[in-house]
Amino acid sequence: MSDIKERLSQDVANTSWQDLRVHAKRDALIVIDQQLDIIDVSEAIALDKKDLVSGWIDQKLISKPSSQQLSRWNNHPQQEFVTSIVQPFVIVQETTMSS
Repeated sequence: MSDIKERLSQDVANTSWQDLRVHAKRDALIVIDQQLDIIDVSEAIALDKKDLVSGWIDQKLISKPSSQQLSRWNNHPQQEFVTSIVQPFVIVQETTMSS
């Protein structure tokens, strides 16, 4: 495992939406699909792997949160996420699919 990947994996945490709202307000959240590995995405962003990240964006596997997602999460502030910080972004992945 690369040094950066190891450091990123040590910083992965579970966080509730209630604690992520402040990052949403500053437009710093990146939402990733359930099928992606948060450490792989974090590493690609940290190392500026534009082709890989662009591919995920094109496939709609990573994005900024939609207004529907924000509304749903605001109605369920205890929703849990796996999070990783790659300054200035907070990468988030829902721990379970919300309804």
